[in-house]
Amino acid sequence: MPVSKPCRLPILALAAALAGCSVGPAYQVPDTPQPAAFKELAGWVPAAPADTLERGPWWQLFDDPVLNELANGVEVSNQNVAVAVANYAQARALVAQQRAALFPSLNLQLSGDRSGVRGQGANNNYRLNLGGSWEPDVWGRLRAGITGAEASAAATAADLASARLSAQGELAANYFTVRQLDATRALLQDTIGGYERVLQITQNRFNVGIVARTDVLQAQTQLANARNDELSLVRQRAQAEHAIAILLGRAPSDFTLAPLPTWRVAVPEVPVGVPATLLQRRPDIAAAERDVAAANADIGIARSAYFPNIGLSASGATGGSRVSDLFSASGAAWSFGLSAAQSVFNAGATRASVAGAEARQQAAAARYRQTVLTAFADVEDQLSATRVLAQQQDLRREAAEAASLVEQQILNQYKAGQVSYTEVVQAQVTALNARRSLLQVQADRQTVAVALIQALGGGWQVGAEPVR
Repeated sequence: MPVSKPCRLPILALAAALAGCSVGPAYQVPDTPQPAAFKELAGWVPAAPADTLERGPWWQLFDDPVLNELANGVEVSNQNVAVAVANYAQARALVAQQRAALFPSLNLQLSGDRSGVRGQGANNNYRLNLGGSWEPDVWGRLRAGITGAEASAAATAADLASARLSAQGELAANYFTVRQLDATRALLQDTIGGYERVLQITQNRFNVGIVARTDVLQAQTQLANARNDELSLVRQRAQAEHAIAILLGRAPSDFTLAPLPTWRVAVPEVPVGVPATLLQRRPDIAAAERDVAAANADIGIARSAYFPNIGLSASGATGGSRVSDLFSASGAAWSFGLSAAQSVFNAGATRASVAGAEARQQAAAARYRQTVLTAFADVEDQLSATRVLAQQQDLRREAAEAASLVEQQILNQYKAGQVSYTEVVQAQVTALNARRSLLQVQADRQTVAVALIQALGGGWQVGAEPVR
């Protein structure tokens, strides 16, 4: 039965008035620990949320043109980043889909058929129907769905930033590994050249009967071990180079990184105040917080089941035996309706759904707090490593210089017949290990610098005052 005009107006007014209601809880960001400073480096200011700040090309801080070129390629070629980009586009499409539910839907149907009886002719029948329906967001269920979808999209955007940061950091770490292996191989090649000269000297001394054959055998063993170590470096470098190719979305056979024996180690300084102000830029923290917001919106969706679903519908139709009759007002009919549906008994299913949504929100809040705590610990770890490695580098350099002097003195003494060749071998091994340890700690400093940048969410502001 059609609803009369005086009756339709109160129905629309009621729906519009109730559309402002909402049964979802107001969202608040969960409380988290807020230390005034990091234990491993004093003088930093309290943290402030800033997850939307632009993350600059942090790899430029290492002042390496090759690294800059490689890191820029991650953005467009890395397949994990491509997956994250597609996931974000999908999340944005879901937001648009949720928003569309706020508006009425219209559908148009046109049909026609021809029927008749043999010998009596045929009749044409055309019909045009225009219908519409609208579910007013009386209890805020649809708005909660939009809020949840937007929060999920923001979390997906943070996941995209995290994928980029992870791929860029992994590429930088592998790149520094390659450069450290290049420098170590150059060191070994120089050492092998020295071992070859010592072997020739020892062979000459054996030929004239000054030393025993064991000295020659020891020199040959030491040279063979050094050459074997060089081959191990070749294998390790190939693996790191292949890993870089994959990060760039390329086949390992199509990518080659030219060796760079003259490795210049650059470790950026940490500006004062950066971790406290930029810690919230970490994309994993932003994603965890947005997950809490999405879970909070789900509570409102679950609570709306306690209230009836209200719907409005309207339709208009016209028909006739000719197409022109479809536009004749005399053949038109219309209808308008209001519906309300409410579950009377579902054995506590609605209550259980609400309880489940609240529990999911609490779990998301706990994950968010844990993510923040882990982030603080991550920064502390990298700061500690940064400070200790800087001290270790000075000690390693001192040890390498002293070992080199000892090596030269022992070799001179051997040539003078004052010491045995065993002492020469020991001095050379000690010197080589000291030089390799120095290269390793330099590479570790760069790797830890990358880890610290990742722990801070993607870099610090260029131009800030560095720590002295």
